[in-house]
Amino acid sequence: MGVPVFQGFKEFITKGNVIDLAVAVVIGGAFTAIVTAVVDSIITPLVALFYQPDESGNIGPTLTGIYGQSVTFPLGNLITAIISFLAVALVVYFVFVVPMNKYKERQAARNPAVEEETLPTEQELLIEIRDALRKDAVS
Repeated sequence: MGVPVFQGFKEFITKGNVIDLAVAVVIGGAFTAIVTAVVDSIITPLVALFYQPDESGNIGPTLTGIYGQSVTFPLGNLITAIISFLAVALVVYFVFVVPMNKYKERQAARNPAVEEETLPTEQELLIEIRDALRKDAVS
């Protein structure tokens, strides 16, 4: 009973797409640290040139509310998150998705798919049934 379970797990784990996904997660995590460092070192200071940080360190436009309190919209954090996401997505796409698609295209060109036998349509089946009934009625 235990052997088929491990066999199924082994087949699942050795499929190419599972391993590719694991590699993408690890590389994506490592690359995220680099992107975050670049954004924190370059982009955030550029945003700070236009906006003064508030007392909590948030960078963005500050508006005064109806009761006199000031509210800062932390655009620095938003810009950092957007740039980080786009950079990681771009790297994952060009490092993993594009090469994998090219690999699959080459594999498909080497091993053309065998055409499967097409099943008859519903109309063809009905015609066969009708013809069989007519044949039985005549005999």
